[in-house]
Parts: sequence; structure tokens; C-alpha cells
Amino acid sequence: MHGTRVQSAEVKHLLPLRMGFVQKIKSVLKCVLFVPVALCVLYFISPSFHLLIGLIPMDKCSLESGEMLILDNRVDASLDLKSRPDVQTCTFWRAPIIWEGMFDPDHYDQMHKKEGSSVALTVFAVGRYLDAYLKTFLNSSEKHFMLGLPVTYYVFTDAPERVPDIRLAPQRSLKVIRVERHSRWQDISMMRMKAISDVIESDIRHCCTHVFCFDVDQVFRGRFGSEALGESVALLHAYYYHLPRKLYTYDHNHKSKAYMGTGDFYYHAAVFGGSWKSVKALTDACYQSILEDKRNNVEALWHDESHLNKYLWLHKPSRVLSPEYCWDTSIGHRWDIRIIRLQWAPKNYNKLRIS
Repeated sequence: MHGTRVQSAEVKHLLPLRMGFVQKIKSVLKCVLFVPVALCVLYFISPSFHLLIGLIPMDKCSLESGEMLILDNRVDASLDLKSRPDVQTCTFWRAPIIWEGMFDPDHYDQMHKKEGSSVALTVFAVGRYLDAYLKTFLNSSEKHFMLGLPVTYYVFTDAPERVPDIRLAPQRSLKVIRVERHSRWQDISMMRMKAISDVIESDIRHCCTHVFCFDVDQVFRGRFGSEALGESVALLHAYYYHLPRKLYTYDHNHKSKAYMGTGDFYYHAAVFGGSWKSVKALTDACYQSILEDKRNNVEALWHDESHLNKYLWLHKPSRVLSPEYCWDTSIGHRWDIRIIRLQWAPKNYNKLRIS
């Protein structure tokens, strides 16, 4: 009897341990089964989510014709604002939003050639970004960017010796500017504003009428032509142009100079441009705001993009480019994107970013 009582006591003692072990096994099995199910759900939900966002209607242009715009140039009067009823073709401050089907490319090319327009293209290729993207970016630009106009590439890099040799068309040249390699990719992103301003002052203002600034991790796929040139040019962000304003990711930190409670659009810093005077004013202002934030130990939510959005809210662009001019194919099909002019390249930030 005594042995039986001891055995029963041991069983009672071991029972909670066994039950705990069984519960752990069940939990592990649930996790193992949940992961693939969750991945499958996300796989199917994500494209559907993007599709549903694409069904949210944009605001509509209230102007009857391009003649009612505040003209960036005389050819803008020929823009057919009613040719794209599916999208917004002008802003409330009467600037055009450029979409495929609205313009005659020959008219713009002829005007800019006659007026002697010339374009500086700035691009930063620092660290691993140089080897990963620069050659493809430049080669694709030679096929699609401002064809027929004089173009000067300004490549900012910490390794000038690794800049690839590119076969350039007539009236096109390439200049390399050495820049410091910062320890954080966020600082590289933000400090480009000062570098662009400096090269505009020292060089670009003497040889080019317009400036376009690009991220390097992109590929030109279609015409990115003179219809994009204007006094001050901003780009609608591909992920936000159908969303309501309350979902725009402005910086809502009151301590930052980039703080915005509201705005007009959400602009993508991967592409911006304008006359050299306009771009210099933008980069100077953004750089000063970044410096003030640093003095106050503040960093804007999306770094230079947050500051760019704040500037373009206070100083309305005279021309807005549709997401055709910088599209991410992972969003999926959108009926309003009839042509992809510039495409996001595949990104592997874990390998590319310094820290």
C-alpha cells in the first residue's frame, strides 16, 4: 500500500509537467501551421488591398482647358485636361498633373529645343549602391531621359574610380563629384540637399536651365521627356496618390521643422526638379531645416522626403508628375498607369545600406 501511495504521488507530481509539455507541443504546432497560412493570406490580401486602393477615386480637375492653367510655358495651354477623366489632371492652384494622353510630346520637344533648354541630372551612388544600380540607371537614361536635349549627368559618389564608363549620345556628358560617405544611410539621404545646392552654385547654373534629381535605384522604361520640365516639379508618390489625405505619412512631430498637420499631396523625393533657381531654393531650405532639426536632436520621419513635402506645401510646385514617372510594379496593375516611364528597381536594403 505504501508503494502504491508513493507511485500515485509521483504520477500526480508528473501529471502537470506532462500536461505542460503537451500544451507546449500544441502551441508549437499551432505556430508551425499558422505561419504558412498567414503567409498565404498575406499573399492574396496584399494584391487585393492594392487593387482596392486603386479603386478609390481621385479628385477631379475643375478647369475646362489647359488655357485656364497658370502656364509654366506656352505649350501647357495645349494640354487636354479632359482626356483623362479617370485621374486628377490639375491642382487647385491651377498647375498641371502630367499623365499619358494629355500632351503632344513633339510640341514640347520643339519648344524646348527652340528655347535652348538643357538639363542637369543629379544622382547619388554611394557605398554598395554604386555597383548595384548606377550602370543600369545611366544606360536606361540614355535611352529614355530628355532625348534630343543637352543633358549633363552629375554623379555624386564616394568612389569616383568605380563609376562605370557609359557610352553617351551627342550633347550629353558626365561629371563625377566626390562626396563623403556617412556612417548612416539616413544621413546620406538628407545631406544630398547641400551637395546638390553646392554644385548648382558652382557649376550647373552656368550651363543648364533645368535640374532633375533622382534616386539611383531606379530604371527608365519609357519616355521621360521635356513635358516634365517646369519651374518647380514634384512627383506624386505611387503608394499614396489614391489615398485620402488623412493617411499621408507627413511628419506629425511638432518639434521637427518638417512638421505638417495637413497638405495637398504626398510627394516622392526619388524625383524632383525645376529650374536651377527653383531647385537651389528648395535644397537650401531643406538643408537648413535638417540642420535645425539636428541641433534640436530631432530627425524627420522620412528624412529629406519629409522636409521636401513641407517645402512643396509652402511653395506650391508649378508642375506635378503622375506616378507614371516613378512606379513600383509590386503595387500591381492599375488601369490609370498606361505607361511606366521610370520604375523602382528591386531593393535589398539589408545588403545595400551601410547601417
